[in-house]
Amino acid sequence: MAESRFTRWRARFDDLLRPAGAQTETGPLLRASLRASGYGAVGAGFGILALYTLPLLALTGLLAVLGVGRPLVGPMMQWVRVVAGLERRRLRRMGHEVESPYTDPIAEPARTLREVRTDPSARRDLLWTVLHGTWGLILGAILLQMPFIAVRDVTYPLWWYFLPASEQQILNGLITAQSANSAILGCATGIAVFVLWLLFAPKILDFQARPGLNLLGPDPEVDLSERVAQLTATRAAALDAHAVELRRIERALHDGAQNRLVAVAVLIGAARREVERAPERADEILERAQTTVEGALAELRAVVRSILPPVLEDRGLAGALSALASDCAVPCTVEVDVEGRCPASVEATAYFVVAESLTNVAKHSRASSASVEVRRRGNTLGVVVTDDGRGGADAATGSGLAGIGRRVEALDGTVSVTSPPGGPTEIRVELPCGS
Repeated sequence: MAESRFTRWRARFDDLLRPAGAQTETGPLLRASLRASGYGAVGAGFGILALYTLPLLALTGLLAVLGVGRPLVGPMMQWVRVVAGLERRRLRRMGHEVESPYTDPIAEPARTLREVRTDPSARRDLLWTVLHGTWGLILGAILLQMPFIAVRDVTYPLWWYFLPASEQQILNGLITAQSANSAILGCATGIAVFVLWLLFAPKILDFQARPGLNLLGPDPEVDLSERVAQLTATRAAALDAHAVELRRIERALHDGAQNRLVAVAVLIGAARREVERAPERADEILERAQTTVEGALAELRAVVRSILPPVLEDRGLAGALSALASDCAVPCTVEVDVEGRCPASVEATAYFVVAESLTNVAKHSRASSASVEVRRRGNTLGVVVTDDGRGGADAATGSGLAGIGRRVEALDGTVSVTSPPGGPTEIRVELPCGS
C-alpha cells in the first residue's frame, strides 16, 4: 500500500515537471487546489465560530451544574446546531451527501444537561465543535496561507532589502533571511510550498472535512423508522406520478390517435363503397383518410416523445433544454453547467420540470422574459426557472406545479416555489443524481 501511495505521489510530481503540450497539464491540479483553498478558508471561518463557542459551552455547562445557568443550555445548543448546519451546507457544496439528523427544522434543541447526554445528535454536534474549532481551524489556516506564502517567498529576493530587519523572514516568519543568499533561499522555499500546495491541498481539505462527514450526519445507531417512513412516502409519490403519467398517455391515445384511426377506418369503408359508383368521390375520401392518418402519426410521435424525449439522447440535457427555450412563446435564456451525463431518469425529470414551467410561463404568467439555469454541484442537480411575470403561482390552482412536485418527489428531490403577487416567480428544484 505504501508503494502504491509513493507511485501516486511520483506521478503527481511527473505531471508537474512534464513540459507544456504534454497530455497531462497542471490546470486541473491548480483548479483543484484553488477550490480546496476556497472551501478550506470557509471552513476556517466556521472553525473560528466553533473556537469561540468552546469557552461559552464550558461556561454554560459550569453554570448549569451550579444550577444558575440552566436557561442558557437551550440557546447554547441552538447556536451549536446553527454552526453545525453551516458546516453541513459547506460539505454539500463540496459534493458530499450529509443529511441533517434533525428531521424537523423547528425541532426544539436539548434544554438540559440530561437531554444533551441522552441526545446522540447533540453529543455528535458538540464533539464536532471541539474538533473543528481546533483541528479544522488549523487545517483551514494552512490551506489559506499556503498560496500566499508561496507568492511572498518566491518574490522575496526582489524586495527583502527594503524591509526592517525584524521583518526579513521567510516561511511565514519561521526562518530569518537578512542577507542576499538567504533571500534566494526564500525563492526556493516559495517554489517548494507552491508544489506542496498543488499536490496536497485537496487531501488537506479532505482531512478538514472528515470530522463533519463522520459526526454531522444521522447517528447510525438511531431508530431508522423515520427514514423508512420517508422512503415509503417517496415510493408512494413515485407510484402516484407513474399512475398520473399512465393516465395522461391513455388519455392522449384515446382522445387523439385512436379517434383519428377510427375516422380513417370509416373513411376507407366509405371510399370502398364509392369506388364503383363515383371514383372521383372515392379519391376525395381517400385523400381525407391520408390526412387523418398523418395527423394520427404526428400525435403518436408527440406521445412517444413525452414519455422519454429522443432529443435528450441525441443532444443531451443542454441541447434538449435549448430546444425547449427556442419553442417557448416568451423570450427565454438557458444556462447549463453540467459535466458529463446524469442518470436518464434525472435528465428526463429535469426536462419535464423545465417544459412544464415554460408552459406555465407562456400560458399564465404574462411575462416578458424567462430564464433557465441548470447546474450540477457534486451529487445534486439544481434546476431554477424564473420569469418576470405577475406572480401568484400556486400548485392548488392547477398550474402544473403539482405535477412537477410529484415527478420530483418520486426521485427524492425537493421543490420550492417563490411567487409573490406581482412577481417575479422562481421555481427551484434539486434532484439527487449520484456520481
